Amino acid sequence: MDQLSATLDRGWDLAQRGDAVGAQACAKRALELDPKSPEVHNLLGYSAAMGGNPEDALEHYKQAIALDETYFEAMLNAAEVLMHPLGEWDDAVTMCDDAYALAETDEEIADCLLLKVDALMSKGEMDAAMRVMRLIPEGPFESASYTFLIGRAYYELGDFERASPLIEEAARKDPTHADAQYYLGLVRDERGDSRGATVAFLRTRALDTTREPPSWAPSPDAFGALVEGCIRKLDALLARYIHEAEVFVVDVPGAELVVDGVDPRALMIIDSNAPPREEDVKPPCRIFVYQRNVERAAGTVEHLEDDVLAALEREITAVYLEPDVEAKKETKHLN
Repeated sequence: MDQLSATLDRGWDLAQRGDAVGAQACAKRALELDPKSPEVHNLLGYSAAMGGNPEDALEHYKQAIALDETYFEAMLNAAEVLMHPLGEWDDAVTMCDDAYALAETDEEIADCLLLKVDALMSKGEMDAAMRVMRLIPEGPFESASYTFLIGRAYYELGDFERASPLIEEAARKDPTHADAQYYLGLVRDERGDSRGATVAFLRTRALDTTREPPSWAPSPDAFGALVEGCIRKLDALLARYIHEAEVFVVDVPGAELVVDGVDPRALMIIDSNAPPREEDVKPPCRIFVYQRNVERAAGTVEHLEDDVLAALEREITAVYLEPDVEAKKETKHLN
């Protein structure tokens, strides 16, 4: 094995272990050996994405494709970054189409089409996404992960009848697949199997706690400061409800909360001890923010603040404003 191949292999090994810094260091050494290698730029892109630098990642993927216009893997990697976290859905669809034109195996075809479905759903084009789903090969696939990915896509499209057996099968084949366990909880909840859903959600929580945080994750203190800063940025009409609230940062919701019905991947919970009153619009409350879940949703350190702000607005509305609206509707109905 030559030096370039050995360096790339080492870099991918580190990347698979979650070591973005080590993978990037290997990629930079490989770049010195061969600056025109598309494989080097693909690894640079992958490690940059792991490190929370999607713009840099996309540039390296594009460079890899420019050096090899048939570089299927780099196209899929670029499509993923274009979707999450960049949100450039049209460009992602185009990249998926380019990759699809090169796909040969059932797995490659499924990879392209599933990514395209995700992009179309994010654009709100559900009918188009369902049409693409019909093009996915039936398999069997070499990896059981495709069973889950296809089942998840059907679930997100609202086709629970097709989603349920696929997700059940995926969770059974790989009990350590956290996402499969999470969606298993969702489909069981849809079927009214609350106990089965709780068991799956508890497994999800247990598996999520074993994952290493992303390399860009801030310390708990730094994340807590970010949350406090987001609270200060809230609109005054919303901020008044949580003024001087106690804020607690933890990794994920506690098992006892999951048993009580809290989503194991919730971003935060506002615990209000009393409803707001006309003379006291600031009821005592506590805010629990789940750092690992926020990091998963954000994808990069740059998106943390936006996701925390959005979660605060949703929770304040749900806890303090929506009950008032429902109460007024009920009063109007009675009158």
